[in-house]
Amino acid sequence: MLIILIALILGVIEGITEFLPISSTGHLIVAERLLGYHDAQDLFTVVIQLGAIAAVVWFYRQDLWNKTAGLFRRDADALNFWKLLVIATIPAGIVGLLLNSSMDAITTPLVVAIMLIIGAVILWFVDRKPVHKTDDSVDFKQLTIKRALLIGVGQSIAIVPGVSRSGATIVSGLAAGLNRPTATAFSFYMSIPVMVLASGLKIVKDPSAITQLPGGAPALIVGVIAAFITALLAVTWLLRYIAHNNFKLFAYYRAAAGVIILILLGLNII
Repeated sequence: MLIILIALILGVIEGITEFLPISSTGHLIVAERLLGYHDAQDLFTVVIQLGAIAAVVWFYRQDLWNKTAGLFRRDADALNFWKLLVIATIPAGIVGLLLNSSMDAITTPLVVAIMLIIGAVILWFVDRKPVHKTDDSVDFKQLTIKRALLIGVGQSIAIVPGVSRSGATIVSGLAAGLNRPTATAFSFYMSIPVMVLASGLKIVKDPSAITQLPGGAPALIVGVIAAFITALLAVTWLLRYIAHNNFKLFAYYRAAAGVIILILLGLNII
């Protein structure tokens, strides 16, 4: 029963942190150390992301349906959106395949702490402009091939634990000239193919690893459901928050979290 509770806690952490620019993977690595959870081949960490992805699909279900229908109708805007989404996904796919066998070497709390702090500084400097009412709407017409590719490169860097996939893509979008709502929404959409492929690859590569997880399939299911519910709440909150605020709050949080992790490492707690 305790292991199911731990899976629930980890699922909640995943859901809350996945789409905020604070690194869900980094939080899970540290949380698993603190809770004594042994994640066989990082399977639990990757697969519970499916719950978070399901939350994004549900949240944008109407827009996704319209864009998919537009693709078959050969609507120009829909075709352009899907083309840019594919372009933005390619860099992370390439880097992920190249680094897949060496991820264990950088999946450590120390790397997480350093990346959280570095990311805090970058986020603070990139998003210093004041919030204007003109920034209140999502406009994917702001996207170009060059901007999509730049955001895709940002997403590929986020393979390093602690960087934050959403943080890297949002920062890249802002640096490329997108407004906050557009950069954030496109970051959410970009998560769908990358995280589905990552989770699918983990399961297909070694399906038996599920049985090696503490709690097995039941714990994984609990984690996925918890991630879905909390991610849906987090996405809803974040989109409302950025309509009236910049991302400096998250920069401060990242810096504080990084320092706390370094302290925990220094005290041999993790």
